[in-house]
Amino acid sequence: MTVTRRRPGGFTVALAVLGLLLLFVSVPEFGPVVRAARADGVSGAFTARELRCVSHPGHESCVWAGDFASGDGRIRRHDVELYGSDRGTLAAGQSAPAVDTGRETRVYGPEGSDEWLFTALLTLAGLTVLTVAAGRVRRPRD
Repeated sequence: MTVTRRRPGGFTVALAVLGLLLLFVSVPEFGPVVRAARADGVSGAFTARELRCVSHPGHESCVWAGDFASGDGRIRRHDVELYGSDRGTLAAGQSAPAVDTGRETRVYGPEGSDEWLFTALLTLAGLTVLTVAAGRVRRPRD
């Protein structure tokens, strides 16, 4: 049995582009989500200022935005979101322990985060789609 290379068709190219796009989105996030999962960063306190909500048909998703200050007072960040918070978690002006992992727009609770699951699934999907595209280009000839 010999392996022949075929010229990729439009569908194969679209699969390859989709796979690369999924990897482009997910791979750079691996470091930050692993740090978030382990709550690896600067410990401090998050002070809730504003509840931000988005309504979807039959569902509402809310998160608290506010300020973060490190325990030693050296780091102060404004207008960050506390990942995993919702309407019932805090009240305006209330503080909670938090960890700054370096993400630009959010801080995390001391228990960490499960964001890595979604990022891992995106990466796996990207690799799977690229594998399928490569298999369509390289097919065994009978």
